[in-house]
Amino acid sequence: MDSKKLSFVAKAIVATRKGVLAADESTPTIRKRFNSVKVESTEENRRRYREILFTTEAIERHIGGIILFDETMRQSTQDGTPFPKLLSERGIVTGIKVDKGTKALALYSDEKITEGLDGLRERLLEYKELGAQFAKWRAVIEINERDIPTLFGIRANAQVLARFAALCQEQDIVPIVEPEVLMDGDHDIDRCEAVTSQVLETVFAELDAHHVLFEGMLLKPNMVIAGMKCARPAGIEQVAEATMRCMTRYVPAAVPGIVFLSGGQSAEKATAHLNAMNATGPYPWEVSFSYGRALQAPVLDAWKGLESNAANAQQALSKRCRLNGLARDGVYAQEMERED
Repeated sequence: MDSKKLSFVAKAIVATRKGVLAADESTPTIRKRFNSVKVESTEENRRRYREILFTTEAIERHIGGIILFDETMRQSTQDGTPFPKLLSERGIVTGIKVDKGTKALALYSDEKITEGLDGLRERLLEYKELGAQFAKWRAVIEINERDIPTLFGIRANAQVLARFAALCQEQDIVPIVEPEVLMDGDHDIDRCEAVTSQVLETVFAELDAHHVLFEGMLLKPNMVIAGMKCARPAGIEQVAEATMRCMTRYVPAAVPGIVFLSGGQSAEKATAHLNAMNATGPYPWEVSFSYGRALQAPVLDAWKGLESNAANAQQALSKRCRLNGLARDGVYAQEMERED
């Protein structure tokens, strides 16, 4: 394990005003996204859409890394440039989603476990040859107000995350560890904070037990937020306060950065939350983003599968990247006031 290389790459991904574009949607997921704008999910349409994202002018100012799906890792631009090579030439670190999705946790059917550890060492070697310098693994933590997650469910997912991270670092690949407490349901923000705290405490205990180098990894957690069906939704400042309180208590200072997932929030809400968190800093780690829908939803709405809309789609991505870059400094609100 090359600790210096791991630390260097992790810090590069979350450099000043930079974060992560999560473009790692699986084939079924991207089909749903395309269906929402009435675009057929063919291989060529998926390739062209990702090309529009990756060739947007100046995104390297605010995007330090991009997570790809297996199909995308093997695709190229229209002129034949492999996507990993294109990103590298732009100073963007290439990442890869390596988990195989979730299944019901055996004998705990209300909870999930993420699969994909079998053969992971060999797959990481291949992805490294293709240009990947970091990898992502998502664990899904179901939540309600009563009996889930169980301690066993949390520990099972934490152990899998730690095994993934250790295998990555063995190959000098930076792991992005993603324990996502879902925002579905009617639980309130206090319940989310309690569960997120328990999850993070368990995850870092397992990472430490597996000898994972904290300086050579990134954490991709949920924000501490009320469920989407909660009758008492939390305000932006309340979310920021609860999230930073939780992170400060349980995330070691050695971790270079926290790249929050958006978890189904709107583009504007996800940016506002990121801004509010950074406005209360500084913190020992970079407070950044790893957004999928929160960066891409406006792009898909602008594109709609039409080549004539490609420039508008890139403009939409450029705007969201710039605004999240500002939120990294806690100055998004002031910028929006100036634009208004």
